[in-house]
Amino acid sequence: MSGLVRKDFMSDQAIRWCPGCGDYSILAQLQTAMATIGKPQHEHAVISGIGCSSRLPYYMATYGFHTIHGRAPAVATGLKLANPDLSVWVITGDGDALSIGGNHLAHVLRRNVDLNILLFNNRIYGLTKGQYSPTSELGKRTKSSPMGVVDAPMNPAAFALGSNASYVARSVDLLAKHLRKTLVDADGHAGTSFVEILQNCNIFNDKAFAAYTDKTARPERILYLEAGEPLMWGEQTRHGLRQRGLGLEVFEIEGPEDEAACLRHDPTDRNLAWALATLDAPDAPLILGVLFAEERHTYEGDVQAQILDAQGGLEAADIHRLLQTPDSFKMR
Repeated sequence: MSGLVRKDFMSDQAIRWCPGCGDYSILAQLQTAMATIGKPQHEHAVISGIGCSSRLPYYMATYGFHTIHGRAPAVATGLKLANPDLSVWVITGDGDALSIGGNHLAHVLRRNVDLNILLFNNRIYGLTKGQYSPTSELGKRTKSSPMGVVDAPMNPAAFALGSNASYVARSVDLLAKHLRKTLVDADGHAGTSFVEILQNCNIFNDKAFAAYTDKTARPERILYLEAGEPLMWGEQTRHGLRQRGLGLEVFEIEGPEDEAACLRHDPTDRNLAWALATLDAPDAPLILGVLFAEERHTYEGDVQAQILDAQGGLEAADIHRLLQTPDSFKMR
């Protein structure tokens, strides 16, 4: 037992988010998750970009760096290469990560740097007061789209899978236990862990996910993924997912035969993960948990191996001998 508690990861800074913002819950669960993980404060670093979510490093009693818009993955990559033993967390939003930072995010995912990337998705630009973001729904009326959004929204989990991420998960700010468990699991993955966290902005995009996350809706609208378990959900009416061509189909479960027809979750199946991430049907559930996870070489591990290989056979450095070499100061 480490003896660490959430309070050990709380800084002395006043938290400056709007009252009722989902970021408070995410902050609390990240602090609690770090205590559960058991590493001391100085073994963590929290790196962020720009946006409401990106204030989070100030509220953590760990190392941290508030970087520039969209560039947190690049800074975090440099940090991980310089100190591979650090547990590095990247805090970003749907705008910061998928708009100006989309290129950086894609490359950190494909490289498989051992980072934990937490993408707060509230489907809006909150810090700049309510413009539509890359994940805003079609037709959404905002300050920058008064007649409705005409851009097709991005799907963060599908983006991560398409970028060859080795770990993709999804959780919700309101579901404290599920979110904490997901964060702990993500930190245990060797490679880039991408966690999309659905987060409510009660000022500029209130109840964006209420159809799934309201207490009365959750039992009928959320499918929690567990490895090896059937893809079923619902208390009043049981539903399941079965194979239909190359995709998935929602169907009603009425008996044992229907239960047997349900697919079982395999987080190592990238095709299944893609089908779950892109499931689009009126009666489709909100899918939470680990969609995909595979083990493969990490970027910083391969870089360190290259360095050691390059150093092989070299003589130990001797600065005095180097300075005394006749050619050291030879004029050209």
